[in-house]
Amino acid sequence: MKRLPVLMYHGLHADPGARGRFDAVYSVTPVAFARQMDWLRSQGYRSIRLGDLDRPDALPAKPVLVTFDDGDVSNLEVATPLLLERGMVAEFFITSDFVDQPGMLSSEDVRALSGAGMGVGSHGRTHAFLEDLSDAALAEELDSSRETLAALCGVEIDAIALPGGRGGDRESRQARASGYRHLLGSVPGPNRAPFRSSWLQRIAVTRQMDDTRFARLVDWSGLSPRLARTRFLALRVPKKVLGNDNYQRLRSRLL
Repeated sequence: MKRLPVLMYHGLHADPGARGRFDAVYSVTPVAFARQMDWLRSQGYRSIRLGDLDRPDALPAKPVLVTFDDGDVSNLEVATPLLLERGMVAEFFITSDFVDQPGMLSSEDVRALSGAGMGVGSHGRTHAFLEDLSDAALAEELDSSRETLAALCGVEIDAIALPGGRGGDRESRQARASGYRHLLGSVPGPNRAPFRSSWLQRIAVTRQMDDTRFARLVDWSGLSPRLARTRFLALRVPKKVLGNDNYQRLRSRLL
């Protein structure tokens, strides 16, 4: 059965002093990213855009979807050249209020991403956790981000990656009402055909991930994928007990 691994990156930083917003967990080194992309190609994986899911019969034998969240400046300066060198594409989910902030993509950068053949999607307006918002605030968060990014790129914005992967039925309904066709979460999973492009699971790639673990997660083989999924689902408990804001503050202190 055909699977669609969806990889979730954030920024690419060699060290904390690199341009952009370094994160001790999610900042993958450019060298590691290049090696991972080379491995994908060597194993027969071919990168796709979300729109390709509308034509399932035309998908490659081993599709892979590469995604980036937030809108770090390294998405254009580092990731895009490495992808283009390999004939690959990716989807970039941008928090619209982060555009033109220090370390983040500029308005011109966002247009350049789209012009380079990459996908641009929403990651919310403020990166607020959607499940914490009132109905009115949720609609505004989704609508304004979509409109801002569409105005920047001159293309329809029909995909959103939920900030923090937080969201359920209410958030899904509002996203569809706001014009999004593709929703991406953060629960690790293999996305088996026929693919539900309305809700895709993703595999978070971290700085500490070695090549063996990366390969097992992409192929969804061995114990690593099950452990990753179990860990993610287990962390929902403290998030629910503490609340999203308190959980994020605790995480920041521990890292």
